[in-house]
Amino acid sequence: MAAAAAAPGPGSRPGDSPEGPEAEAPERRRKAHGMLKLYYGLSEGEAAGRPSGPDPLDPTDLNGAHFDPEVYLDKLRRECPLAQLMDSETDMVRQIRALDSDMQTLVYENYNKFISATDTIRKMKNDFRKMEDEMDRLATNMAVITDFSARISATLQDRHERITKLAGVHALLRKLQFLFELPSRLTKCVELGAYGQAVRYQGRARAVLQQYQHLPSFRAIQDDCQVITARLAQQLRQRFREGGSGAPEQAECVELLLALGEPAEELCEEFLAHARGRLEEELRSLEAELGPSPPAPDVLEFTDHGGSGFVGGLCQVAAAYQELFAAQGPAGAEKLAAFARELGSRYFALVERRLAQEQGSGDNSLLVRALDRFHRRLRAPGALLAAAGLAEAATEIVERVARERLGHHLQGLQAAFLGSLTDVRQALAAPRIAGKEGPGLAELLANVASSILSHIKASLASVHLFTAKEVSFSNKPYFRGEFCSQGVRESLIVGFIRSMCQTAQSFCDSPGEKGGATPPALLLLLSRLCLDYETATISYILTLTDEQFLVQDQSPVTPVSTLCAEARETARRLLTHYVKVQGLVISQMLRKSVETRDWLSTLEPRNVRAVMKRVVEDTTAIDVQVGLLYEEGVRKAQSSDSSKRTFSVYSSSRQQGRYAPSYTPSAPMDTNLLSNIQKLFSERIDVFSPVEFNKVSVLTGIIKISLKTLLECVRLRTFGRFGLQQVQVDCHFLQLYLWRFVADEELVHLLLDEVVASAALRCPDPVPMEPSVVEVICERG
Repeated sequence: MAAAAAAPGPGSRPGDSPEGPEAEAPERRRKAHGMLKLYYGLSEGEAAGRPSGPDPLDPTDLNGAHFDPEVYLDKLRRECPLAQLMDSETDMVRQIRALDSDMQTLVYENYNKFISATDTIRKMKNDFRKMEDEMDRLATNMAVITDFSARISATLQDRHERITKLAGVHALLRKLQFLFELPSRLTKCVELGAYGQAVRYQGRARAVLQQYQHLPSFRAIQDDCQVITARLAQQLRQRFREGGSGAPEQAECVELLLALGEPAEELCEEFLAHARGRLEEELRSLEAELGPSPPAPDVLEFTDHGGSGFVGGLCQVAAAYQELFAAQGPAGAEKLAAFARELGSRYFALVERRLAQEQGSGDNSLLVRALDRFHRRLRAPGALLAAAGLAEAATEIVERVARERLGHHLQGLQAAFLGSLTDVRQALAAPRIAGKEGPGLAELLANVASSILSHIKASLASVHLFTAKEVSFSNKPYFRGEFCSQGVRESLIVGFIRSMCQTAQSFCDSPGEKGGATPPALLLLLSRLCLDYETATISYILTLTDEQFLVQDQSPVTPVSTLCAEARETARRLLTHYVKVQGLVISQMLRKSVETRDWLSTLEPRNVRAVMKRVVEDTTAIDVQVGLLYEEGVRKAQSSDSSKRTFSVYSSSRQQGRYAPSYTPSAPMDTNLLSNIQKLFSERIDVFSPVEFNKVSVLTGIIKISLKTLLECVRLRTFGRFGLQQVQVDCHFLQLYLWRFVADEELVHLLLDEVVASAALRCPDPVPMEPSVVEVICERG
């Protein structure tokens, strides 16, 4: 413990221990080590030789700034045993030696750098001293050169002035030589045809000759040049008037004449006159292509010819005129605009004549390409001659052709619709002629609908070419708005749908006119077609149109609901007319069968009349025909004895009471009175009630018309006993089959009751046939 206490601590400072020099050495080394760490950018704490973690105020911290050796030793003596004290001493000695070794290494490494830096600074001092000496010598040489140059300039000053004066005299002599040689030069240029060179020579010498024309020599030169210039102007005018060259050569002639001082207004008139001749020749060439003798070229070739010939020539004339006669001002511009407007109107008339010949074609691709090139060609003259309005006129022609094409496609759709109806007529008539089975109504309807829809789509695709992005005029306001909404949608599509409805309604004319020759099956097919249009097709077509032609116009258009209502009304009228026509056919058979028979002297009935069988057959055929296109419909609940009811009620107790007074001559009026009383309580039958779009409603309407006709015909005849019985048998036969076709079987029963009752009222001897006999006859028939 005494040895450990006597040993100096590693962090002792001078004066803290009796061993001053030995205790002072570690402290000095620690400070030197800290300075090196500061030099190399270490932290302040690290530079002081202490870690940043412990408390810097701790007196027992060997690396701290407030380290106290006495406190540290007292702490070691109190806390550490002897073995640990000896280990601490050994460790401390080892650390001291390590620190001395590190410090020596750092000193050796930086010593070499310090030596190299010292040598570099010494060498730089020597180099800068040499550079200063060279700069001094350069300044001395420049002063000598400046002095020498000044002496040379002073010596050559007189000679320089003389040389400058001689150069001016030489240039003047050359100009004089040019002036004296000018007549010969001009003559040679005129002989060689170098008119431009001659005009340039004249232009260079004109000002000098005018300035010195008071001198005789210059006056003579000027006179000679004027004679030659007059001859040159005459030749240029002759060349210009011949007009054999093109527009660039003509413009060159005018430019040279203007440079010679010729009057601009006169040249302007002559220039336009010559240009008119060339352009009129192009117009005559185009007009010759439209003549009746040679076949006219296709419209694309025609527009190319006109664009490259007339329009190209007009552009050259306009550009040359504006360049040559720009000094004419607004008057000259108006003269050019009037010139272009006059010739342009003639060209537009020829183009419209040629485009009119394309109205019969169904394909728009070639026509749209021709219009596109026509419109593109007129952009340049339209920009050059804005006052002439050529571009606007060309756009109007394109719009007019587009409207005409819409009308042509509308006519094509109408013709296609009429052609489809003609095909339907032929298909309906063919089986009767050839005696073979033809296509059914459903198949004919599908063919007509698909044919019309394909024609509509083809027309939309054809007119859509006018709005294609690559077409030059598609960005015009008309084709972005009015063409799509009022042209395609309203004029073409809506117009065709309404035209189709009107054409279909025209078949509903009164008999004896067009409607009288219309096959009933065609009326039925058209009604179903219009109904299909009302339910789906109209909405589909207009949606397709709106998608293909994006409407940017705010003009009002026809709503889909309005068109659907028109189509439904057309379908209703057609179906109603179909009911009337078919009812009229059956009514005619019944009327003739009643009017052509002698009912007073007829024999006792043994069979059902053939006309009644024909009525049932025709009604069945109509039922099958209507069922091909329309749904069944709703019927009232049928009674269980519908097919068993017979018109033998006149022998029953109820009907005997009804007709018994008629058998006795004492009360001939009671029968009429009872019949009229019964009618008051019976349900009123509306023969021409509205027809619904189903098979039951259609057949009900036809049967009501037929039986009502039979009733009215019976009321006009007088019947014998057997005639009444024949009517009873016929009505029972009709009841056996017709009740299944109508919506309410009571309607058939009521009408047939009326027929038999009316016959009984008009029979002097009304003796009805027994019901069993009636049933036997009808079953046998």
